[in-house]
Amino acid sequence: SRPAWAEQAWLVGFLAASQCPFSNEVASLCVPCLSARMRCFVATAVFASAAHVTPVQKVIELMNGMLEKGKTEKHEEQVQFAAYKQFCDDTAVEKSRSIKEANEEIESLEAVIGKCKADISKLTKEIAQLDEDISVYEGDLNAARKVRKMEHEDYSATHKDMTESVDATASAVALIKKRMFDKKQEAALLQVRMSHEDRRKLEAFLSSGEELSAPEAAAYEGHTAGILDLVQDMLKKTEAERQALIDSEANRAHAYELDMMDLTDEVEYDKTQRGNKAVARGNANKAAADATADLEATTASRDDDKKTLSELNSECAQETDDYNHRAETRAEEIKALQKATEILSSDSVAGSATKHLPALVQGVSLVSLRSATPSKRAKLLEFVQQRASSLKSEAFSLLAAQLSSTEHGDPMAKVKTMISDLIDRLEAEAGEEAQHHAWCNKELHDNKANRDDLTSQSEQLQAAIEELAASIAQNKQTVADLQSEIKELEAAMSKATEVRNEEHSRNTETIQDAKEARAAVQKALDVLKNFYDKAASADGGYSGNQGGSTGVLGMLEVIGSDFARLQSETEAGENEAKADYDKFMLASGGCGYVNGAEVCGSVAEKTDLIKSTEKRIKKQNSAKGKRESELSDTQEELDAANDTYDKLKPACINPGVSVEERVAAREQEIANLQEALEILDA
Repeated sequence: SRPAWAEQAWLVGFLAASQCPFSNEVASLCVPCLSARMRCFVATAVFASAAHVTPVQKVIELMNGMLEKGKTEKHEEQVQFAAYKQFCDDTAVEKSRSIKEANEEIESLEAVIGKCKADISKLTKEIAQLDEDISVYEGDLNAARKVRKMEHEDYSATHKDMTESVDATASAVALIKKRMFDKKQEAALLQVRMSHEDRRKLEAFLSSGEELSAPEAAAYEGHTAGILDLVQDMLKKTEAERQALIDSEANRAHAYELDMMDLTDEVEYDKTQRGNKAVARGNANKAAADATADLEATTASRDDDKKTLSELNSECAQETDDYNHRAETRAEEIKALQKATEILSSDSVAGSATKHLPALVQGVSLVSLRSATPSKRAKLLEFVQQRASSLKSEAFSLLAAQLSSTEHGDPMAKVKTMISDLIDRLEAEAGEEAQHHAWCNKELHDNKANRDDLTSQSEQLQAAIEELAASIAQNKQTVADLQSEIKELEAAMSKATEVRNEEHSRNTETIQDAKEARAAVQKALDVLKNFYDKAASADGGYSGNQGGSTGVLGMLEVIGSDFARLQSETEAGENEAKADYDKFMLASGGCGYVNGAEVCGSVAEKTDLIKSTEKRIKKQNSAKGKRESELSDTQEELDAANDTYDKLKPACINPGVSVEERVAAREQEIANLQEALEILDA
């Protein structure tokens, strides 16, 4: 990059420093390029150098330069190694911190998984117990139904038998009163259901042989009154037994309904509890699965950090060992240069050189450098041109041009100097490139590690955001479904309330009508019974239509029984309908107590589930916003790292020629230049 006249001036100075004789030939080399003032300055410098600098002194100066260069390079390498050591320490601390945090996270996740598994095991046992209880209750329900069926069948048979006995006894009473008793009717009378004592009395009476067909009036009435009283007592007892049977059946039916209601409530309650526990177990399974996935991801990340830390420690240890060896070598080099300089500076060497060497050096004429034969110059030119072509070297091309342009002068000294300068420049470039290559490697390595880490973080954050978005959408759909189900349940509850109110009003009216009708029938029955009982003993020979009254009284009793049955069945139906309605409303609506335990219906459960889901959505939205903010920051850092990489590429990445190829080419150039020097020296 220096102008031609500067190169020539430097050459004159170098020749003077090397104790080459200054002659008109040197001046003629410089005159075309220098002004008068510069020629005077150069000549003065040349003669001054020739008078005071010996070869030993020049060697000492060179060694001092090498010593200073060695110290400078040692210092620079110390600075670079200190920075590299700091990088190793900082990275190791960061990775160790990440590994520690990952281990803590792994312990926390393992604890969560353990708790979930314990909850799952507990809930599974509780569900199994509830299944067993439900099975027992349902078995009790089936057994109760079977027993009730058998009891009702027994009741129906007994009631039918008693009703037939009542009818037969009533017919007997009517026949006796009509005085048409005969032997055939005796047998029929004995078939009537009665107690053992009543049967004994009746058989004794019938076996007395007394005729009822045509006795005297007074005697007939005496005998008839006796058997009539006996049969009427039997009728009353049978009717009382039948009514007791009816009452007992009603009580058993009512007790059965209560038992069935209690057992059904127990089954429904246990089924509700089982459903809740099944949902809780499902949630625990999901939480365990999520924690397991997080555990696997955290473990993989920690293992990667461990691997990176191990490789970093190995690489840093190797680099430290290499640096220590280089530092030791540099120290030994500096020590050797100092020792050699000390020896050369002693009187035995420097003094002798000052005394003897200048005369020896001055005997060498610069003209000898110009006396190279044309064949040697041609051989050198051919060699340089071949290397310039094969290596595509700018330095060899410049040297070949210089050799061609100075074919008729004395270029050997200048050429040798130029070659030496080229070698020095190439070696300097090699050192600079090595330093630059090391810097590039470090920057590219750090940049790649940073970009990889940021890319991994970005991908993880993006995956987390997508997972949260999907979960939020699913939870929102769940809330919408629950709200729709609540509306349907509320509509069903409203309809059930409307139907229940109508049914209750109708049943209440029916029960009241049955009570009033039953009371009226009983009142009419009492009036007739009182009259005919009184008329039966009335004077005047007329006791009323006793025969017709029997049928009327019987029919009134049946009508009263029908109204009683209507009232009982309607009341039972009302109670059953109310129980079903209450059960439905409790199962569908809010919370209540059954057998001392709180039970919540579907609406309350779904409302609580909506609240918990909305809270979860709020938390997920917050977490999603935080992840999106982290993703934005991470993306900015990644963009900055990519920009840095783009800036590093022009300086550190050559797509055409690799560093190794440039180093090899430069070494080849240096070797060829050294070979050229050997040719000149030869």
